[in-house]
Amino acid sequence: MRSVSMGAMPLATIVSFRFGPTDGVSVVARTWGDALTGMGFEVAWVAGSFEPGWEGEGQTRTVPGMGIAGTGPPDAGALSDALDDADLVIVENLCSLPLNLPASRLVADLRSGLPTILHHHDPPWQRPQFAEVTELPPDDPTWRHVTINDLTRNQMAERGITATTIYNGFTSTPPPGNREATRSRLGVADDTILVAHPVRAIPRKAVDRAIGVTEAIGGTYWLTGPAEDGFGPDLARLMATARCPVIHAGVQPVEDVYAASDLVVFPSTWEGFGNPPVEAALHRRPVVVGDYPVSGELRDMGFSWFTADKPDEILAWLHGNNAEASRKMLETNRRLAIDNFSLEMVADGLKVLLDGAGWLP
Repeated sequence: MRSVSMGAMPLATIVSFRFGPTDGVSVVARTWGDALTGMGFEVAWVAGSFEPGWEGEGQTRTVPGMGIAGTGPPDAGALSDALDDADLVIVENLCSLPLNLPASRLVADLRSGLPTILHHHDPPWQRPQFAEVTELPPDDPTWRHVTINDLTRNQMAERGITATTIYNGFTSTPPPGNREATRSRLGVADDTILVAHPVRAIPRKAVDRAIGVTEAIGGTYWLTGPAEDGFGPDLARLMATARCPVIHAGVQPVEDVYAASDLVVFPSTWEGFGNPPVEAALHRRPVVVGDYPVSGELRDMGFSWFTADKPDEILAWLHGNNAEASRKMLETNRRLAIDNFSLEMVADGLKVLLDGAGWLP
């Protein structure tokens, strides 16, 4: 670890399998990077890959073998060099989810006894295919652990690891998107019910349920993210057999997705948090939300979301059968999102954590 000279900014290095423009871990990591910059840190990024469209302030360093399902162990020398000058390292899910165990082990070994925050989005026991993995997350007396929900924090406590919950944060006043131009690019008529599913296509995102909702309300289904985890053939079959028009196209900036859509669907079977329902609330859009465990934690805050099994309620809302109730629902959801998931709350929570550890600049 480097010694910080008088007047120099300490370096916080954020490390993960990959960083990209749309996946949830990357989106949240950027908010942490901004918060750290605001506290007086210089920020650097280390990953196995950086996807096109990635935007994060600070230097980026690519380490071979660090990516998801790497074919070989990471280059130990390259990773050591990438982390050696850090005064603080933030590990984004790489020591939580066993997508590349050699990389997880190496990072844990290199950070032993050094100021490190393990930011947990998905521990292995929450995914059936990884339930047998017991070596993650690693622990060290010097480290601090942060979860993105209380469910995971409590589960970690049961396993002897103390963690702090810092919910994901969002811009309270996102820029408006361009509804007309986006729908024109997609070839969607003004009177079409456009149903946006702003996710990467993987099994737990429940594309079949999202299409089912769209079919039931007579809309057009719009999937914005690519297929991953071998889901391509299943996605192709689902879209080919859908009884509604389908669109598979990403749009940047993300605010255009919410501006162009009439309804957002998020019927996932599992999420560590689930950013789209909160983003939709900030953009004043109704959402269909699945019954994944953490959604209950968020619903308890007072959010009003539709469920996939009641298309008649969705249609009545979209047709404006009770305009005042609809306006109140959107405004309540927006206020709850601002009150519970602001960027300021992320920065405050992180500052308290760093201050308690003695790691503030």
